[in-house]
Amino acid sequence: MSQVNVLFNALSRKSVLALSWICVLSLFLFSSSCTKKNEVGENVLKIRVPIEFKGFDPIEANDLYSSDEIGRVYEALLEQHYLKRPFELKPNLAEAMPEVSTDGLTYTFKLKKGVMFHDDKCFPNGAGRELVAKDVEYSLRRLADPKLPSLGFWIIDGKIKGLNEWRDKSKSKDKTDYDEAIEGIKVVDSHTIQFVLTGPFPQFLYALSMPFSVIVAREAVEHYKENFMNHPVGTGPFLTGEYVRSNKLIYTRNPKYRDEFYPSEGEESDKASGLLADAGKKLPIVDKIEVSVIVEDQPAWLNFLRGEIDFLPVPKDEFTNVVTSEGVLNPKLADKGILGQKAQGLDVIYTAFNMEDPLFKNNLNLRIAMSMAYDIAKMNHLFWNNLSIPAQSVVPPGVSGYDPNYKNPYRQYDVAKAKEYLAKAGYPDGKGLPEIEYYISHGTSGRQEGEAFQGMMKAINVNIKLNVIPWTELQNLVSNKRAQMYTMSWAADYPEAENFLKILYGPNKAPGSNGGNFDDPNFNKQFEIASVMQDTPERTALYDKANKYAGEQLPLIFQFHRVRYIVQQGWMRNYKFSEFTTFNSKYYGIDAAKKSELLPKLK
Repeated sequence: MSQVNVLFNALSRKSVLALSWICVLSLFLFSSSCTKKNEVGENVLKIRVPIEFKGFDPIEANDLYSSDEIGRVYEALLEQHYLKRPFELKPNLAEAMPEVSTDGLTYTFKLKKGVMFHDDKCFPNGAGRELVAKDVEYSLRRLADPKLPSLGFWIIDGKIKGLNEWRDKSKSKDKTDYDEAIEGIKVVDSHTIQFVLTGPFPQFLYALSMPFSVIVAREAVEHYKENFMNHPVGTGPFLTGEYVRSNKLIYTRNPKYRDEFYPSEGEESDKASGLLADAGKKLPIVDKIEVSVIVEDQPAWLNFLRGEIDFLPVPKDEFTNVVTSEGVLNPKLADKGILGQKAQGLDVIYTAFNMEDPLFKNNLNLRIAMSMAYDIAKMNHLFWNNLSIPAQSVVPPGVSGYDPNYKNPYRQYDVAKAKEYLAKAGYPDGKGLPEIEYYISHGTSGRQEGEAFQGMMKAINVNIKLNVIPWTELQNLVSNKRAQMYTMSWAADYPEAENFLKILYGPNKAPGSNGGNFDDPNFNKQFEIASVMQDTPERTALYDKANKYAGEQLPLIFQFHRVRYIVQQGWMRNYKFSEFTTFNSKYYGIDAAKKSELLPKLK
């Protein structure tokens, strides 16, 4: 479900309200001229994000940046195991994995006891209460409430018995009735909840691990009303407080967090790489997290070099200074204790055509012309350090349904053929073709990438009007179907081809995950058949077929599956690259003694 600003080639993960970055506990906010640097001995994790995130309402968490902030405060029933590969779901708020009926349609969850919501004035006497099954029911109802700006209903749309009927009835009522019975959601007792599905849905457990599905308290929603987005009250490992506008958000350890512990098992290599050194240690590992909004790559990199950021993807303009021709970290940086690793994610970068725009809707030849005019090798060199994998369609390497030998005939750079297809489209030499509005997220790299795209299209006489806008504005335009063309990326919510193909599934059109509004009956049918099958070779073959079909219909100009080079400070512990970052910050650690030793080397 994850829309991602492609200019942040970092840890990846999902557009309606264009809200400003709301942040920082007023207790900790100081002007830049008088901010005191943290003492070296403090157990503080420092993170950089490149955009202003939308806020803390989980039902609107359709981008990586909001999801990660929400995951520091809120929790879901399930989460991805931090260390294991292949990825594996594990219980989080659930006591164990659910009991599933023999027909695969009924899921019964037992909740952990003693899980407490954060202390907050929305509760009597300001003391947080225990999480119960009614909270799970309420949170899923809220995701389905038609009167709310929910961006995540698509993950359970049509999947739970009676939920869609309840949603449809609610549309005509003045007020949504959250207490009306729903056949497929049953609170069995205070700590047991049961779901009954309408049919096979192999991705149901994944849906319950996504940030859309985290559990909120009804008291907080009703107390803060329209300002709930700015007042997160979860059960998670970190706390926030009252907010003021700033470029920084500070979290502190939840002193009442239950007994959760760092994992004691993972991949074969994890012990040798130090990732099991904290096995059995109580979570969270750090006392505080500082999240700084730094839009441009260059100042972010300078902050990393000063030790003010703990991990970072290497900016494109610094790559040759950081990584040698042999593909290893520059010894000068290694001598300062900095560590580096190449990391392949599960994602796809694309430029989308708005398929509800008459210009693109029924003109495959125009889409082919623009796709073949896109110089993938040049863009990989200019912006991705020749590391990333050219995308032939939407499914990335690392999930079943990806064919490494497939070459999309319309994704090969060929200006002469592009001009031929432009003529077939009815626009010989571009004559009669109106100027096309193209949107990309702001920042120096955004403008540079947009200008490169603009120049490539100019080579075939396609005129592009470049609009470089803030990330939240771009999300808003896409959600409202008002972006004629735009560049974005999708990072996996879970490791399945279905999660990528669904961004092309017709019923998921904006404001759902299908922001380009592709709606092809043939593709939809293939997707519907495969998406309800269990993981078998037959399903993989269907996913492969759907992926290739979509690739050659070109609802998107498929660009890259990203490979990044990540650097981290030598004092940071437990960093393991993952596409699934929402709940990971509780595992990260800081070695204060090592920081005392290494920080002077950075000065």
